[in-house]
Amino acid sequence: MGLAAEDIGPVRAREQFLRGGAVEGGVRSPILSSWQRCQSLGLSPAGCELPFTEELDLDGRLVRAAGPVLNRLQSLFAGRNMNVALADERGAVLQRRFGKASMIRSLAPIQSVPGFVFDEKFGGTNGIGLALAERQLVSIYGAEHFAERSQSNACSAIPVRDLLNGHIEGVLCFGYPHTDADAALDIVIRRAAGAIERRLLEQSSARERALLQAYLDARRRVPAGNRTGNGQLGELAASGLDWRDRMILEEKATELISSAQRAAVEVSLPGGRRVTLLSRPVTTASGVEGVVIEAVFPSGHQRLTLPTEADASPGLLAEQALPRVVPLPGHLPGTVPGGRAATTARKPGAPGGPGTPGATARPAGGTTSGLVLVGEPGVGRYAVAARRRLELLSEASTRIGTTLDVSRTARELAEMAVPRLADFVTIDLPEAVLRGDEPTDPRKDLHRTVVHGVDEECPFYPAGERVELQPTTPQLRCLTSGQTVLEPDLNAATGWIAQDPERAERLLAHGVHSLITVPLVARGIVLGIASFYRARDPAPFGDDDRSLARELTTRAAICIDNARRYTREHSMVLALQHSLLPRGFPEQNAVDVAHLYMPAESGVGGDWFDVIPLSGTRVALVVGDVVGHGLHAAATMGRLRTAARTFAELDLPPDEVLTHLDNLVGRLDREECGEDLSVGITGIIGATCLYAIYDPTSQQCVMARAGHCPPALVHPDGTVTFPDLPAGPPLGLGGLPFETAEFHLPEGSQLVLYTDGLIEDRVRDFDTAVEQLRQALAHPNRPPEETCQEVLRSVVPDHPADDIALLVARTHTLAPDRIATWELPADPALVSSVRAAVTRRLAEWGLDQIGFAVELLLSELVTNAVRYGTGPIGVRLLHDRMLTCEVSDTSSTAPRLRPAATTDEGGRGLFLVAQLSQCWGTRYTAEGKVIWAECALEVPAGKPGAAGTYVGFESLDDIPAI
Repeated sequence: MGLAAEDIGPVRAREQFLRGGAVEGGVRSPILSSWQRCQSLGLSPAGCELPFTEELDLDGRLVRAAGPVLNRLQSLFAGRNMNVALADERGAVLQRRFGKASMIRSLAPIQSVPGFVFDEKFGGTNGIGLALAERQLVSIYGAEHFAERSQSNACSAIPVRDLLNGHIEGVLCFGYPHTDADAALDIVIRRAAGAIERRLLEQSSARERALLQAYLDARRRVPAGNRTGNGQLGELAASGLDWRDRMILEEKATELISSAQRAAVEVSLPGGRRVTLLSRPVTTASGVEGVVIEAVFPSGHQRLTLPTEADASPGLLAEQALPRVVPLPGHLPGTVPGGRAATTARKPGAPGGPGTPGATARPAGGTTSGLVLVGEPGVGRYAVAARRRLELLSEASTRIGTTLDVSRTARELAEMAVPRLADFVTIDLPEAVLRGDEPTDPRKDLHRTVVHGVDEECPFYPAGERVELQPTTPQLRCLTSGQTVLEPDLNAATGWIAQDPERAERLLAHGVHSLITVPLVARGIVLGIASFYRARDPAPFGDDDRSLARELTTRAAICIDNARRYTREHSMVLALQHSLLPRGFPEQNAVDVAHLYMPAESGVGGDWFDVIPLSGTRVALVVGDVVGHGLHAAATMGRLRTAARTFAELDLPPDEVLTHLDNLVGRLDREECGEDLSVGITGIIGATCLYAIYDPTSQQCVMARAGHCPPALVHPDGTVTFPDLPAGPPLGLGGLPFETAEFHLPEGSQLVLYTDGLIEDRVRDFDTAVEQLRQALAHPNRPPEETCQEVLRSVVPDHPADDIALLVARTHTLAPDRIATWELPADPALVSSVRAAVTRRLAEWGLDQIGFAVELLLSELVTNAVRYGTGPIGVRLLHDRMLTCEVSDTSSTAPRLRPAATTDEGGRGLFLVAQLSQCWGTRYTAEGKVIWAECALEVPAGKPGAAGTYVGFESLDDIPAI
C-alpha cells in the first residue's frame, strides 16, 4: 500500500478494521495479520504502552559488531530526519543514532531513549515488533501503524542474525517521515544488517583462531619425543590422503567437536584404510573453550588399536550420534599435553586402563598425526545440524512421492519430517485436491488429511475431519499470504489459541510449544497447508527450521500436485472406460452372466468384455485387452468393442470376426504412423481378443482367440479345464489366419473368460496363479456372481499391475420341446403343408395370437427359398424369449431389401417380413445360408397379428400371390 498522505486506502482500511469490518485486499497481508494479533491481545490504538527495561547488554557482541556500522549510517544520514535504532532479540532498543543531532531534543522518550521494548504485544504494529514477528525485512507507512502516535511516521526494520546458527540477535530499524520514503532505503538497511552479521561472524572466527593458537602453544611445550606428528594439515596430505579422504575426516571431526568430549573414533577410508581421530579439549587465555581434532594414522601397515565397547567402562561410551567413538579419560583443563592418544585395550580399573585417571593413550607402532579441525562445540553442533538438514532434504527426494496417491504423498511428507524436524505434523487439503481438481479457494473446504507424530494421543483435529480456520490463525494467514509463518512460542500466539481455546490448552499441556506452517504451493496453485509442531525439544523453531520446512514442503507440493493431476486424469480415463464398457447386458436365455473389472493401480488400461445376443438364441462372449494404459488405451478399447459388436451383428463366425478386427487394428496402426512406412514404426496399437459363440440348441461352443489367454471350462461335475485353443497372432499383425475350436458344453457348465492381468503377476509364479484360479472355479453349483467374488478374493493380486476383466457365463439349454424343425424339397406345392404344421405347433405352444403373422412370414421366406435357392429347404422354429423363424437352403445368395417401383411385380416380400418381425437377417453356414426373423410372443400395437387384422384379409388364401 502507498503512503498515508498520498493514498487514503490504509487509513480507511484501518478505520473499517477497527469497526469490525472485513478489509481483505485493502491492506497488505502482514499488516492485516499484525492488526488481528494486536486486536486479539486486547491492545487499543490509543493505549499501546511500551515497557521500559534497564536490563540491557550495552557492551555485548551485538553492540560491538554494530558500532562501526551505526557510525557509518549516522554519517550517511547526516542532516536528514532519520532515526536509526538497534534493538536486541526482545525488541528492546540498545542504541539510537540520529541524522540530525537536534532530533533527540524534539522526540518523545520512547523514540530517543534506549531501553523501551517495541515488541508487537506491547507496541502494536511497528517496525521492530513486526520484523521480529515476520522474521524478515518489513516496511510500515503511516496508518499501517496500530498505535495512534505513529500515524505520521514510516519505518523499515530488518532482523540481524548470527550467521553460524541463524538465530536472530537483534533488529536494525530506520525511522523517518513518511514523505521521505524511498525504495533505496531497503537496499541500505539490507547492506547494513549484512555488515553487522559479518562482524558477528568475525568475532567467532577470532575465537577459533585463539583456540588454534592455544593448541599450538601447548604442543610447543611438549617434549619432541612425545609428539605424534607436527600437527599440521600438510602432514595429512603427505600421508597419501586426497581431498575425498579429507572430506570424510572433516565430516567426522565436526561430529566430534559437537560432542564436546575427549574421545577417539576410528574412521574407515576407501581402499580399506583406517585413520583414528582424537578430540582434545583446549581453552584460550580468555576462557574460550573449544575442541581440537587430530588425525592419527599408522605408518606402513600398522594401525591404532582401540578399546572395544566390552572393555570400556559404563558412562565412557560416546553418544549414539557418534558410532564407534571411544571417549578417553583425563579431561585436562587449559592446554593439553601432546603425545596423548588412544590406549590399547585393558580391563577397567587396571593400571593405565580406561578407568584409571591420568592414563595416556599411545599409538601402536610408528604413527604420524595431523591437525584436522578446531572449533567450539556449539559451532560444531550447528555444522552437524546443517549437514543433517542436507541429508534430510536428500532423503526426502527419494522418500516423498513414491506413489501417485495424494493422501499417501502427504503422509510421506509427515513421516519424513517426524522426528528429525518436528514432533507432530498435520496436513490439511481441500476436498477438490483429494478428488484431483484444482481448488477454487484453498481457504475453504479444508479437510484434515494427515495427523502424524511421535505420540498418537496428541489432541489434534483427527484425520478426515473438516477444518474451519479463523482469520487470526497462522494457518489461514499462511494460506492468504502464500508465505511460511513461524510461531516460536505458541503460549503467546493468541491467533492460534483463538481457533479452539480448549484444544489449544490441551496441546500446550501436551508439550506442544512451537509451530511452523507452510503453504503447499506448486506451479502457482495453493494446494493446502502443512503445519509442523515441536514438543519434545525445548528449543523453539528458528529460521533454519523454517527454511527446511519450506524446502521440504515445496518438494512435497510438487509431488502432491503430480498425484493430483494423475488422480484427475485417472478419474477421467476411468470414467471414459466405464462409459465404454457395458453397463448392463441384454436379456437372453442362453447363459447367466456375471462380470468383474478392476483397473490397475498404475493407471486405467484397455481391458474390455461384452455379451452380444445373436440370431437363433445364440450368444457371443468377448474379452479383449489393449496393450498399454491411459487415455489412448481406453479410447482404442472403445473403438475395438464397437467394431466387435458391429461384426457380431453380421452373424460372422469367430475366426472371421477376429480377421476383421485384425484388419481394423492394422488400419489404426497405419493411421498412427501417418502411413509413413519408412520410419520403421510398427505395432503402435497392440491388442488380444477371445471370441466365443454358444448355441443353446446344440450345446456347442465355437471359439477363436488372437493371442489371448485360453478360457476356463467348469464342467457340471466340478472339473476345471483350460482348453488348448489355437493361439492365433495378436490383433494388428495381419496376414495370419485364425482358427476355431468347437466344444460341447453340457447344461450347467461355466465358461470363464479373463484377461492376463488376473494370472500374470511379478511376485507370483504363473503356474501358481493358474492353480489358484482352478481351485476358485471348482464349484459348479455356485452362481456366477459368487464365482466372481471368489476369484476376486483368492486370485486377484493385492496390487494389480494390469487391468483385470473377468466374464463368467453359466450355460443353459433350449428344451427340445421348444424346437420344431421341418425339411422339404424345393417344391412350391409344399408351402401350404408347412403353414399347417407351423399353425399346429404354435397352437401347442399357446401362440395362436401370432399365428397369422408367423404363417404369412414363413410363407414369404419359404417361397423365396423355393424360387431363388437350392434344395433341400429347412424350416425351424425356436420358442424362447422371442419366436425365431429360420429358413435354410444350400444357396449362398442372400436376399437384399430394396425399394420396389409401382410397376414392379415383385420386390415387396422382404418389406412384409420386416413389418411382421422385430428383426431379421442372414446367417451363412458351411452348407449355405439361413434367413431368420424374430417375432414377439405378443402382438405389438400397430403390428399385423391374428387373422383379420392385416389390411382387411380374413385368411392367407384371400391374399394374392406375392
